[in-house]
Amino acid sequence: MSLRKIINIDPDKCNGCALCIPNCPEGAIQIIDQKARLVSDLFCDGLGACIGHCPKGAISIEEREAVAYDERRVMENIIKQGVNVIKAHLFHLKDHNEAGYLKQALDFLKEKNIEIKLEDACNINQPCFSCPGSKAMDFRKKDVKANSDQSGIESFLAQWPVQLRLVPVHAPYFEGADILIAADCLPFAYANFHQDLLKGRILLVGCPKLDDISLYKDKLKQIFTDNNIKSVTYAHMEVPCCFGLIAPIKEAISSSGREIPFEEVTISIKGEKLS
Repeated sequence: MSLRKIINIDPDKCNGCALCIPNCPEGAIQIIDQKARLVSDLFCDGLGACIGHCPKGAISIEEREAVAYDERRVMENIIKQGVNVIKAHLFHLKDHNEAGYLKQALDFLKEKNIEIKLEDACNINQPCFSCPGSKAMDFRKKDVKANSDQSGIESFLAQWPVQLRLVPVHAPYFEGADILIAADCLPFAYANFHQDLLKGRILLVGCPKLDDISLYKDKLKQIFTDNNIKSVTYAHMEVPCCFGLIAPIKEAISSSGREIPFEEVTISIKGEKLS
């Protein structure tokens, strides 16, 4: 049985200090009715960056069976926490362009005879804390060509965010995606990064030397398990430390139970493509 990590907030211990809010890279925690609330299971990555900032020890990590995300099951828990939490959850789905899950949530409320207007979502007497840097944005939906400046150099970045720790596991752009995982030094070294590697792919960026590789492996496993990924390419520099993500990526693919083609690209420190 595959397990997924997710945070749990004890409302009896929480004093609403909000110290945990800025440390949630997914923007999944808000202060509602003087308490910290997890308003979105969908975006909680279980990395626990919020835990060390809680002076009351109200936040812990729990493991659950890694079943497919079920908005109706989530709503069962959300409605128990009151109307303001419901509003915040709807706003979070709307703000992250999760139109499908938002419709499911609204249909669920209608079935339960709970009337909440979407335009009132997050219209509560508490600040709504979220980080615009972690908002999932799918640029592919726009009916425009790739961005370009006056020099004519095109950008093929298809989504935001790109940092692996910030990317939501269930971001809509993962469905049917070809993923490019890039060591974060590589785009600086390889002049043809956008045209040769990024075009047509969803980008994830991380450092195999300075970052926590075990966290990356767990996050990638969730992404590969919960989404229909077409292929994975890992692009890295020729330096030894950059090879450190190869095994974790392969392990994440294997443990996901899916057959996902994997390709590796190596760039020299002089910016030349070696393989």
